Amino acid sequence: MPRTFSPKVVTANDLLKGDVIYQTATGWTRALSEAEVLTDEADADLRLIEASQQTGRVVGVYLADVTLVDGTPEPGHFREDFRARGPSNYAHGKQEAGTHV
Repeated sequence: MPRTFSPKVVTANDLLKGDVIYQTATGWTRALSEAEVLTDEADADLRLIEASQQTGRVVGVYLADVTLVDGTPEPGHFREDFRARGPSNYAHGKQEAGTHV
């Protein structure tokens, strides 16, 4: 029996700043809520390949599971929840600016 494809987003780390970014239909964003949600496995694989080729912009590209809450993507795993919030050792970056998730 084939497995069901769950919604995903393409995520990576910004090569220059190091923080977590998410792919949109037109580029990259630091807000998970603005990420392009992929619901088709073939489309997700294609977007992953396209993102992986942007070696001058991103590192560590992969597909992350998300759940949709009122149409907005939210982390589907605790690891992604940590990544979306930013570093956990002290408030800086997304946490300091109040722009996480």
